[in-house]
Amino acid sequence: MRRFGRTLVTATLAVTVVGGTAGWASGESQSAVTGPPPGTAAWRADTAYGRALPDPATATPHEVARFFAGLDDAARSALVRNHPLVVGNLDGAPVPLRYEANRLAVVATGEARYASLAAPDRRILAFDPRGRGQVAEVFGDLEHAAHVSVIVPGSDNDATSHDARRAPHTGPAGMARALRTATEPPVADGSVAGGSVAAGSMAAGSVAAGSVVAAGSVAVIAWTGYTTPVGVGLDAADGRLAAAGAPRLARFTAGLDAVGAPDPVLFCHSYGSVVCGLAARHTDAADIVALGSPGMRADTADDLRTGARVWAGRGPSDWIADVPNVSFAGIGHGADPTSAAFGARRVPAADVRGHAGYFTPGTQSLAAFAAIAKGEVR
Repeated sequence: MRRFGRTLVTATLAVTVVGGTAGWASGESQSAVTGPPPGTAAWRADTAYGRALPDPATATPHEVARFFAGLDDAARSALVRNHPLVVGNLDGAPVPLRYEANRLAVVATGEARYASLAAPDRRILAFDPRGRGQVAEVFGDLEHAAHVSVIVPGSDNDATSHDARRAPHTGPAGMARALRTATEPPVADGSVAGGSVAAGSMAAGSVAAGSVVAAGSVAVIAWTGYTTPVGVGLDAADGRLAAAGAPRLARFTAGLDAVGAPDPVLFCHSYGSVVCGLAARHTDAADIVALGSPGMRADTADDLRTGARVWAGRGPSDWIADVPNVSFAGIGHGADPTSAAFGARRVPAADVRGHAGYFTPGTQSLAAFAAIAKGEVR
């Protein structure tokens, strides 16, 4: 009987996911982009500096940071010119060098779909043109920020769609801009940009209430740094792409630490929360926030084995609630992070509309995200 039950649940999940939910089409299988960036072979062969350059595949971000600290400006500039794709993706390299390297790398592709990423006002912290393309973009001053947040998106995101025209406040760049705006200082009338936290005392383990206090600046990074599923198909139902993306996210956060950035807050949307769940124990995140999550490949928050505070929220009309929270034969992502049994702190989301509305200005969820991002919640 138990075997029949498991089979039935798995079949139900397969039909739900492969058939699409809320009008989504079935997805196509994706090949995960992994390993060091393009140009690594030429970088390894470069002996112009009298010593081996740090291997992008094996050197830790802190080793990379120490290497660059020992170079003069001329040597740094030469590495940017000669190896832009490596420097631009090398976690632990100085932030300004990565911005310049990625501008050069984008231009060098000659591809119109990436051209906007090379604009002078873009701060591109990572760019990899392989496959559908991967990108990480900074909003705010990462070098001097008192707080850092990282948006980890779900399906249908890549370097081309990262900042594509779509509904406002959705997509990696749209979410990052909305959060950055919501964390800016209060305007003259005393209100808080992007919504305010409801008045009253902060309830333990929630962001349902609390007063807003002064905080330092926040930099927000839209991290489309892994191969995401396309549509809602088997790639979205299993953990293969998340397992490939998790080490990339962990290394990215280690790179932030290596350049002196504060411990980040990870905002993990949809399938991105699966990536965050698998990466959790390997990051130094201060907080991990799962929103619209199909599961984090863990039965409880404690099973994530992270020192970060774990939060979860889901809107009342989010179709993700219709995806069964099971895990069997590699299909499904496990327990619902918003369930009481999971043990995450709750993020209010009663006024969120749909699956992509969590960063809409004026919503309880965005106000709560801003409070978490600024370190105002204890």
